[in-house]
Amino acid sequence: MEIAATLLEKSGLTTENAQTSARAIVVSDVWGIPSHGLMRLSFYLDRIAHGGINPKARMIELASGPGFARYEGEAGLGHWQLNKLAEVSAELAQNAGIAIATVKNSSHCGALGVYVFPALDKNLVSIIFSNGPAAMPAIGGKYPILSTSPLAAGIPSNPVPTVVDLATSAVARGKIATAAQKGESIPEGWAFDEFGEPTTDPKIALKGMLAPLGGSKGFTISLLIENLASGLAGGVPSSEVPDMFNSAQDALGQQISHTIITINPAAISGPEAYQAMDQIAANVTASGGRIPGAQRVNPRALPEKEIKLPDGVRRELHRAASSLGLGELIDEF
Repeated sequence: MEIAATLLEKSGLTTENAQTSARAIVVSDVWGIPSHGLMRLSFYLDRIAHGGINPKARMIELASGPGFARYEGEAGLGHWQLNKLAEVSAELAQNAGIAIATVKNSSHCGALGVYVFPALDKNLVSIIFSNGPAAMPAIGGKYPILSTSPLAAGIPSNPVPTVVDLATSAVARGKIATAAQKGESIPEGWAFDEFGEPTTDPKIALKGMLAPLGGSKGFTISLLIENLASGLAGGVPSSEVPDMFNSAQDALGQQISHTIITINPAAISGPEAYQAMDQIAANVTASGGRIPGAQRVNPRALPEKEIKLPDGVRRELHRAASSLGLGELIDEF
């Protein structure tokens, strides 16, 4: 984590924002989601270097009230901005019972599930929506208009919290990018080329379109998330969001929007709410099932764990680090 933080701070982020962002990036690898972990760091560093991410960005409050807050992100890195948004929303919900917080003109933030923990740490429910570059067509459509439209949710169930984290495309786009870096093919049904023909070539898929999860139902959910993310934040639609994986757009701010809804069960139903959520979780485990996110360690309690980087990821990180005069950090990693 310290290496990632050093690279981000060297790129211009404050120490605090670099540390928060590095933790969110490394957590994805620890959780077993390398598609949103260190694999992405070189892309962030490139975008910072070319002006697409503003390392000196602030979060400017545009409006606020007892149960809401709205921010402008100044093209900042999404990890620290969404973490800050989660903290604000949790604080508001403790007092108001329910709160919503949004930020527009932000950037990619990695795995959304990371940001439910500020609420879980306070025994609150959190629901998060985000948008990104258009990658999915409408059912029957000819070109992409929606992003993978990820959503996350945290439920303070016991003995472990329930953590939902998923994309509404058939697969997260980062998994396709990981396959491209490894030189591997992708399964049929994941993606289409730019002409709408199925493909198993991840490089072609990154320039094409993703299949929605569950066909028309997945597209409908994605459309809902687009409205809850960029719509409520007053941001731009996914069709106007630059693509992180297209280096020709590295100088363009992504203008991604994030929305968090936080609910205080104690204020709404008191102890009965927590008892009910515990029972729901118990029903899952009693049936032989697994609680979603049960193995996801709290980002604030990261264990010491060796992370093995694929050769392609290491090469890209070394290249990006060398441009900052810190290539030796990757050699030591």
